[in-house]
Amino acid sequence: VQLQASGGGLVQAGGSLRLSCAASGRSFSSYDMGWFRQVLGKEREFVAVIRWRGGTTYYADSVKGRFTISRDNAKNTTYLEMKSLKPEDTAVYYCAARSPGPLKTTIVKSFDYWGQGTQVTVSS
Repeated sequence: VQLQASGGGLVQAGGSLRLSCAASGRSFSSYDMGWFRQVLGKEREFVAVIRWRGGTTYYADSVKGRFTISRDNAKNTTYLEMKSLKPEDTAVYYCAARSPGPLKTTIVKSFDYWGQGTQVTVSS
């Protein structure tokens, strides 16, 4: 599976952005899809994950209620809708895919495939 993230940019605090992650290759619909983010000099951190089937989701506490992950298996695309953005949301955002596993297993190593990242900058 190859992943291509897009949609990042510069936005003011309180604003919104929608990230997209386009997948190529076989069996996209059989993978759990996730979003992570990373600030320079810090570890990559989990943001959200969505089940391969059924759409069950799980979020980091820091984004719960503000971010929504979704997927369109017909388009091989995963989305991250981000609202009420804060300066601390500034990071490079990565999409990732894995074979189905425990939903709340959110460590980086649990994901097998990664996109190239897209920068999100939130100004105060």
